[in-house]
Amino acid sequence: MDFQHEPGRYFLQEDDKTLAEIIYTTINDGQTYSVNATRVDPSLRGQGIAAKLLDAVITEAQNNHMTIKAVCPYVKKAFASNPAKYQEIEYKL
Repeated sequence: MDFQHEPGRYFLQEDDKTLAEIIYTTINDGQTYSVNATRVDPSLRGQGIAAKLLDAVITEAQNNHMTIKAVCPYVKKAFASNPAKYQEIEYKL
């Protein structure tokens, strides 16, 4: 699945409706992405789209040698559920 991208956001749009998106900002003097929200339209839930959106942000962060701070509940849960997978990318104080 190919998502559209603009600074701070990966998203899936059909016509004028946003069906899925993950929103992030840069913090920590430009060293960390803070993932603030993940939304998936109810018609698309259960298809792993939120995970693919998170993977897109992770890939961008890795390519830019950045970390990720989990703020939104979905990303917090993903990081807590699989700490070994995310330990290298997760921002820690």
